[in-house]
Amino acid sequence: MGFLYLIVVIGAAMRSGFWFATVASVFSAGCLNYFFAPPAFSFSVNDPGNWVALGAFELTALVISRLSNTANERAAEAIRERRDAERLYQVSLRIFLFNGSQGPGDMLVSVIREVFDLKAVVLFDAMSGCTYSAGEDTAAAEERARDAFIRDSNEFDSALEGWFCVLRVGLRPAGGLALCGCALRPLIAAALASLSGISLERFRSLDREYRAEAARQTEQLRAAVLDSLAHQIKTPVATIWAASSGLMALGGLSETQELLMNLLDEQSRKLSDIASQLLKTAKLDTSSSALKRELLRLSDVVDEAVQTLDVEQSGTRLRIFCSAGEKPVLGDRKLIFDALGQIVDNAFKYSAPGTPIHIRLEPGGAEATLSVRNEGPTIQPADRERIFERFYRANPTHEGPSGSGLGLSIVKRIVEAHEGRVWVESQSGMTSFFLALPLAPAEAVAAVSLPDSESE
Repeated sequence: MGFLYLIVVIGAAMRSGFWFATVASVFSAGCLNYFFAPPAFSFSVNDPGNWVALGAFELTALVISRLSNTANERAAEAIRERRDAERLYQVSLRIFLFNGSQGPGDMLVSVIREVFDLKAVVLFDAMSGCTYSAGEDTAAAEERARDAFIRDSNEFDSALEGWFCVLRVGLRPAGGLALCGCALRPLIAAALASLSGISLERFRSLDREYRAEAARQTEQLRAAVLDSLAHQIKTPVATIWAASSGLMALGGLSETQELLMNLLDEQSRKLSDIASQLLKTAKLDTSSSALKRELLRLSDVVDEAVQTLDVEQSGTRLRIFCSAGEKPVLGDRKLIFDALGQIVDNAFKYSAPGTPIHIRLEPGGAEATLSVRNEGPTIQPADRERIFERFYRANPTHEGPSGSGLGLSIVKRIVEAHEGRVWVESQSGMTSFFLALPLAPAEAVAAVSLPDSESE
């Protein structure tokens, strides 16, 4: 009967806990003493066996209740972990299937709040400076989310029943996340913060990829249009130019007619130059013309460019300085010649009449730098980057000589194709354009001998 009462105590401890099992053990010990211990139907207080039975029942109740509580807690913890894992999976799946119809921040806070049944969710994106919220009473949570980003730490507020976590991209903080209205486990709060940070970075990467692809397709379409337009313009312009030149060669024109024919000849020549520039730009955009790299000295290219200039115009104005010990570069002679010729032509076009044009070639580290300086209108800081954009012309040039706005964009594309740099410096009426091209590798120079250059 003692073992039977022991089973009753064990059942009470497993089902209802320690205190109920204590009552059951006292009751079982009393019944065992009254009904089965001699003399029957009476309580024997002095019998040590009764106290041993009561101690055994109580010890069993304590051990079994503790074991039962531990097992129940572990089972409940396992259920919570499984439920949290399912919720995290739902959040991840919905983020993965995001269609982009709304902003990523708005989507993230709404999904997290809905899946985890939170009172409020606030997301602060430090990269864009935007704050996204979903739920009620989010003003205080927004401030705490910013504080978590500033402090670069996670914090739990028992009054708000909320976690305030920092978002990270790699090792650097990228924002803050507030999860209010539910006592989430620390691991789940940290996982949601990591998932939010990764999701924002993923959306930004996708956006950059889409923009890059759209820009590439736009450039391809623009290059095709420019190529087609240039070819369509080239033939009629050449016909007009030939006809005007033929009429002027025949003679017999009145003074007014000759003036009009000169104007027609001049403008048709300009149209032909614009068409040539459009064709050149289209070729550079589509990379249809591969670079014909060869070892060359920039001083030789300068000499070739100078020889094509008008002697009367350049003879007294041009100043050329080449440093001794010039090292060669590896590049396409024709393209570099075109780039230098465009910059020198701009220098003559936009400089003050009669002022000198300085061309200076200096080696500098791993680059050979060529500069063209002239006196003329100062290019404002806001225009110094944009003048290399296609069809853009700086404000001081609007009232100066006419142009298409293509020349400097072609120069930049040629220099970038050679992995070089091009920039402009302008102040106090002095403007200098710089072209920096990487020097040729030592093994390439050793394989080919070039004649020594002379400094001038």
